[in-house]
Amino acid sequence: MSTLTSENGTEGAYSSSFWMPGNYQDTVKRTEDSFQACNDIVMCFQERARVERQYAQQLSEWSNKWKPVVDSSPLYGSLLKAWQCFLSSADRLASLHASICRSLVSEDGDRVKTWQKDTFHKKLFGGFKESQDFDTGFARAQKPWAKRLKKLDKARRAYHKVSRKEQAAREREAHTQGNPDVAIEKQKKIQEEREIAQQEADKVRTRYEKVLEEVNRYAPRYMEEMESIFDQSQEEERKRIVFLKQALLSIHKHLDVTNNESVKAVYNELHNTLMAIDEQDDLRWWKNTHGPGMPTDWPHFQEWTPEKKPKKGKKEAEQKATIERSVMIGGVRVRALYDYIGQETDELSFKAGEEFLKIEDEDDQGWCRGMKDGGWEGLYPANYVEVV
Repeated sequence: MSTLTSENGTEGAYSSSFWMPGNYQDTVKRTEDSFQACNDIVMCFQERARVERQYAQQLSEWSNKWKPVVDSSPLYGSLLKAWQCFLSSADRLASLHASICRSLVSEDGDRVKTWQKDTFHKKLFGGFKESQDFDTGFARAQKPWAKRLKKLDKARRAYHKVSRKEQAAREREAHTQGNPDVAIEKQKKIQEEREIAQQEADKVRTRYEKVLEEVNRYAPRYMEEMESIFDQSQEEERKRIVFLKQALLSIHKHLDVTNNESVKAVYNELHNTLMAIDEQDDLRWWKNTHGPGMPTDWPHFQEWTPEKKPKKGKKEAEQKATIERSVMIGGVRVRALYDYIGQETDELSFKAGEEFLKIEDEDDQGWCRGMKDGGWEGLYPANYVEVV
């Protein structure tokens, strides 16, 4: 059990002690303060969510701005692929930070709001039921204690008053004793006044000690009742602290991209693409595509051959063959490198390792059209798959 008086015994510490009447209000006010703290936490991370959304938008804008420049740049081969990978990585990171924004608002923010609504019960005319219950409990426990303190203070002031009066009588008596200028009768009268003052002081002191004893006898009960209410408020505060700790840990999990596997995959792929830059392969490609390695039709004698007239219906057959050939060329078997969940109704969802058919090549925005088994078609990010 706690001690009633302060250790240093100073008047300031004593008057501000939890045990003094009315000084429990800071504990009662914790409920309202915790409610406001929840509002502040939600507002704080809603603002952080806006930062994440703006960052995602800026990444997408940056990628879209530079894609045509990169695609039409004079670079080629593995070096061009590496530069393009920076832009595709930005697109994937933009999606990640957009999802962080959604998590902070719809998951973490809503979680705190729901808990706040279930935990804090507002009263019709302001305040909270929990605060009122604690305030009522503390006030009920302090009421008899406050009465006893008031009675004790009255007895103390009465005793100090008669003590001062007795002290003055003693000083007058000491001043007159042995003084030839003061008559004997007056000296006796002053002595009698001192004796009466002393008797009165003893009487008031006895009353003061009796009241003090009564207060000290009641103190353990008072302390037990106060600590019982205080322990209840501590338990409520403990639950609030535990919940908010978990809420903040959830926010930390969403914001901590250092342990996010998707981010690791983005930067691992980017690093591997950069490490795959091969100057010899690029130079060989340039030589064979734009240099002396290109095939050419060197001058040679060409015999004249008469042109053959096409047979009837041959044109239609050639067109049909062209259509069949384009369909065959457009359908390429691909395998997913990563999981992807479609964000729109016209997008395709798949798991890493899943195979399906690419039926349209990559567009300017980096999207391809695919068709899964069963005939389901949709768009998907081109850099999420590889050709089988």
